[in-house]
Amino acid sequence: MTSRPPALDPAVLAAISVGGGLGASARFAAGHWWPVHPGEFPWSTLAVNVSGCFAIGVLMVAVTELWAAPKLVRPFLGVGVLGGFTTFSTFALELRRLIDTGAVGTAVAYLGLSVLAGLGAVAVAVIATRWVAGAGRRTT
Repeated sequence: MTSRPPALDPAVLAAISVGGGLGASARFAAGHWWPVHPGEFPWSTLAVNVSGCFAIGVLMVAVTELWAAPKLVRPFLGVGVLGGFTTFSTFALELRRLIDTGAVGTAVAYLGLSVLAGLGAVAVAVIATRWVAGAGRRTT
């Protein structure tokens, strides 16, 4: 007997799609406003990805620890908006371009900074969100 995958919920798919369109549009706007030029450090992509990491840290604490979020909030904001906003593919392409143009040191710095800053942003967001939420629950 083979098991069947769960049916896809059209409402969840719609929430992800709409959120993804919004996130990707915001990402496009950021790249248009702050373009990355060949051979230069891709600061705008780093900023987008690190801010998205921070936002996912806040969101996950909010929807798993602080708030009984409606069913579509997490797919819309987490998978859709933030998934569309952040961009691993652009990160990888920019890393490859840096290597191809001989900027290997910049590529290594970009790789390391992206990973460390992204993980750090999630950790700071989780700690800060829990701290702010705890401060808001205190009574005097």
